[in-house]
Amino acid sequence: MATPFWGPQTSYLNFCEEDYVVTRYIAEFVNTLSSLTFVAYGIYGLSRSSNSPTVPRWISYCGLIGVGICSAGYHMTMKYHTQMSDELSMHLLTTPLIYRLLTFKASPQRTKWIGIILGSLFTIVMVTHMVMDEFLLHASTFGMGVYIIATHNLKLIPQQIPDPEIRRAVRNVALLGGGFFLLGYIVWLIDDWACHHLIDARRSIGIPVAFLLELHGWWHVLTAIGGYIGVAIVDLITSGEVTEDPIDSFAWPIPFAARLVTGPTKSAKKA
Repeated sequence: MATPFWGPQTSYLNFCEEDYVVTRYIAEFVNTLSSLTFVAYGIYGLSRSSNSPTVPRWISYCGLIGVGICSAGYHMTMKYHTQMSDELSMHLLTTPLIYRLLTFKASPQRTKWIGIILGSLFTIVMVTHMVMDEFLLHASTFGMGVYIIATHNLKLIPQQIPDPEIRRAVRNVALLGGGFFLLGYIVWLIDDWACHHLIDARRSIGIPVAFLLELHGWWHVLTAIGGYIGVAIVDLITSGEVTEDPIDSFAWPIPFAARLVTGPTKSAKKA
């Protein structure tokens, strides 16, 4: 192992990727680079929003970018403060999305109270997490946030998409996003449970092929896709009634995967 540029680890979590193997400037090389998948999807979302920019839309996609930057910083340095920024960024992504969904078509009074409640919960969770150095509260509340976003997306899709073919396609994309998250979580668990075997296999295979067995990196890629789908659908269904097939406007590999699952919609066939 090269002499760490960032000094000894101070984060209380470390992952299966061996530290400072590729360069002394990056602790976990693959985990750092794979984190940038979030940045790529966030930039794509912003580029698609340039014709009709809104504050909620920019906040949502900047949230994705923030997760990627903070995650990369954490895996690059393995420091306590970068770990906290990584975990904070995850809630900074989900909380505005939850607010956007729960306040959609809500009264001003309800909107105000939802903002107060979500802001208070966010503050309590993050202060408790950072002061007590615990992980369970962070993980459980983030998981709950993802669940709320996923279920409310599925609830609003029928209300906002009158065409049954388009509605079915968008619903399948939403479910696909959940599938990417679930697969990413399974990969994350395997990376934890089978770490010693994975390290042995990577050492036997050697770089760069061994990079393919860095499963935490695949967790980043899979959850970046799932997160992007969640953000894109929240943006889609809270921006007005959907009358045209939006699938081809999603970033790769969503259009390809959606067509495999549902086939082309009638709107797409006519086009």
